[in-house]
Amino acid sequence: MRRQGGAPQGLLTALAAVLLTVIVAAPFLFIALQAIFPKIGAGSLAAPFSAMADVLSAGRLPRATLNTLIMGVGTVIVSALIAVPLAAIRALYRLPGAALWDVIFLVPFMIPPYIATLSWVMTGQPRGYLEQLTGQNIAGLLFSVPGIVIILALHCFPVVYFALSRSFAAIGGRFADVSRVFGAGPLRAFLRVTLPLALPGLAASLILVFAMAIEEYGTPAVLGTRIGFRVLVTGIDEAIGDWPVDLPGASTLALVLVAMATAAYLAQRRLLARGGFETTGSRPLQADRRPLGRATLPALLLFGAVALVSTGIPLLAVLATALAKTISGGLAPENLGLQNFTAVLATSTTARSALLTSLGLGLVAALLTGLLGAFAAFVVLRTRARGRFYVDLLAALPNAAPGVVVALGMILLWNQPWWPITPYNTLSILVLAYVLLLLPQPVRYTTAALQQIAPSLDAAARVSGASELTMARRILLPLIGPHLLVAMLLVFVVAARELVASLLILPVGHQTIATFIWRQFDQGSVGLGMAMAFVTICLTTLLPLVVLIAARRTEDIG
Repeated sequence: MRRQGGAPQGLLTALAAVLLTVIVAAPFLFIALQAIFPKIGAGSLAAPFSAMADVLSAGRLPRATLNTLIMGVGTVIVSALIAVPLAAIRALYRLPGAALWDVIFLVPFMIPPYIATLSWVMTGQPRGYLEQLTGQNIAGLLFSVPGIVIILALHCFPVVYFALSRSFAAIGGRFADVSRVFGAGPLRAFLRVTLPLALPGLAASLILVFAMAIEEYGTPAVLGTRIGFRVLVTGIDEAIGDWPVDLPGASTLALVLVAMATAAYLAQRRLLARGGFETTGSRPLQADRRPLGRATLPALLLFGAVALVSTGIPLLAVLATALAKTISGGLAPENLGLQNFTAVLATSTTARSALLTSLGLGLVAALLTGLLGAFAAFVVLRTRARGRFYVDLLAALPNAAPGVVVALGMILLWNQPWWPITPYNTLSILVLAYVLLLLPQPVRYTTAALQQIAPSLDAAARVSGASELTMARRILLPLIGPHLLVAMLLVFVVAARELVASLLILPVGHQTIATFIWRQFDQGSVGLGMAMAFVTICLTTLLPLVVLIAARRTEDIG
C-alpha cells in the first residue's frame, strides 16, 4: 500500500530488513553453520555435529559453562549486596551530598572493566601499591574466583544502584510506615514491604548484570588465566587465537554463550513486561524521605567505603602507574613524572594514532548505529507492513551478542573466499562489529521516544501531502533528537574503548585504544598503557558531558 506522496511502507520495511539481515543475522547464521558443519569452510557439509561431539568429549564445554555460570551468578549476588542498601539509603532518606554520590558511582561504569582489573593488579599484587603503603598485599584474594567476582561487581553494581534508586524513590516510605504502625521494625518493614514492591526492577537489573558478567573478557583473561579458571569467553578466544585455529570448537562455545545471554535477555523482558506497582498520590517524592539522624555518619562511611574501592582506588592506581617513570621505582616522588602522558599525546606516535583511530571509529559507529537504530524503531512502531516483526526481532538480537561472539561471526562471514569485496582486514569491519554490538542502545532510546509521540502527528503530515521520509525528517526526528543524541553518545563511549572485538578482528597495522593498552601490558610498558587508559577515561567521560551541556543550552535558547 502506498501512502500519499511517499514511498511505500513495504519498501522501507524491506530496506530495514535487508540491512539488519546483513549486519546482524548473517554473522550469527555463519556461527551456527560452522558449529554444525565443521568443514563448511572447505565447501563440505560432511560430518555434521562432529565438532560439538569433540568439544563435549574434551570436557571443555561443561567446565567452561559451569565457570561462566559461577562468575555470572556470583557477580549478581555481590552486586545486589552492594547496591541494595546504598539505593535504599539514597532514595528513602535525606542523604548529604546525594547528587555527588550519584556522580561518583557512575564513574566505575565509565571505567572499562579490563582497565579496572589491571589497576587492581597493580594495587594488590606482591610489591604493589598496597604493599608499598601498608606492608600487605591481597594477591591471594585478587587471583581467585571471589576476586574475579568482586572486581566485576564493582563495575556492575551501578546498574542495580540506579535502577533501584528510582524504584525505591517511586515507592517512598508511606507503605513501610503503615507496617510500622502495626508493630514492624524499620528493617522488617523494608524487607517485607518496600523491597518486595521493588522486586521487578531489582530482578531486571540483576539479570542485566548477569548478562554483562558472562560476556566480560578482560577480567577473567587477566585474573582467571593464572588460576586455570577458564570461561566460555576465554575459551572462544583460545580456540581462535591459538594454533591450530579451531573455528568449529569456537562456534560451539559461542552458541552456548549466546543461549545463556538470550535466556537472560528474555527473562529481563518478561520481568519488565509484568511491571510492578502503581502510585496514585501526587505528593513530591522528596517529602517521603526521612532524616537519617544518628545513622548519618554510618551511612556516609558506607558510601565512602564503596566509593573508595569502586572509584578511588582504580583511578588512583591508573594515575600512579601512568606517572611512574619505572614500575620498580614505586611511589617515590622522584619516580613520578609526565613522560608517559607526553608520549601518548605527542605527534607521530603509535599511542596518538591509536587514540585518534578509536575516536574516529567511535564517532562513525555512533552515527551509523544511531541512524540504523532510529530507522528500525520507526519501521516497527510507525508502519504496518508485515515484515516489521522480523525487523523487531533482528533489532533485539544484538542483546545476546557478546563481543567475542560478534568477532567470531565477523571472521566467519567476511573471510569467505567467494566475496568479491569484503570489509575483512579493514577498519570498516570494526565499525560493523560496533554497530552490531551497540544497536540496542539507539533502538531502545528511540522506541521510548516514539511511544510518547501521538500518531496523530503522522496522520496530519500525511494529510498535508508529506511522504513517509519527509514526515520522519521534519516531525519525528526533531522530537526524538535528544533521546537519540544520548544513545549515540553512549555508543561512542563504548565503541571508543571496546576490547574483545578489537583484539580479534583488528586489521594488521592498526591499533585502537583498547588494543594499545592491552599490548603495552603484554610488552611490559605498563606506564604508557595506563597513561592511555587515564586519557581515555577522561575523554569518554568529559566529551559526552560537554556535548549534552551544549545541547541543553541550545535547546534552552531555542
